[in-house]
Amino acid sequence: MSHKSANEVPAEPVRAGSGTVRQVLIGPDEGPNFSMRRFTMEPGGGMPKHTNTVEHEQYVLGGAARIGLGDEVIEVTQGDVIFIPAGLPHWYESLGPEDFEFLCVVPNGPDEIRIVEGE
Repeated sequence: MSHKSANEVPAEPVRAGSGTVRQVLIGPDEGPNFSMRRFTMEPGGGMPKHTNTVEHEQYVLGGAARIGLGDEVIEVTQGDVIFIPAGLPHWYESLGPEDFEFLCVVPNGPDEIRIVEGE
């Protein structure tokens, strides 16, 4: 069992992103099957088009963003839920005026992240 304040968890910059930080709220050392992360993107920040070998379940906490999911582009705001299947190219752009924040739950399996260039 684990209990803590999310405010106690350090935020680390996302290397491939711009104006984006990630907190691992529940990691594999605490949850045997899933990890929970919180991402925060400054207005204008985001993450480039990439793929993962694990699925993502996401819940938008606040702000607004444009997200590319394969060939589709959607806009999301607080309360929206997004499912991203493993292998689907996706990207994020924070629309502002406030930070875009979301929870992301992923399985604790090996995950290979690949930046998709020129597509």
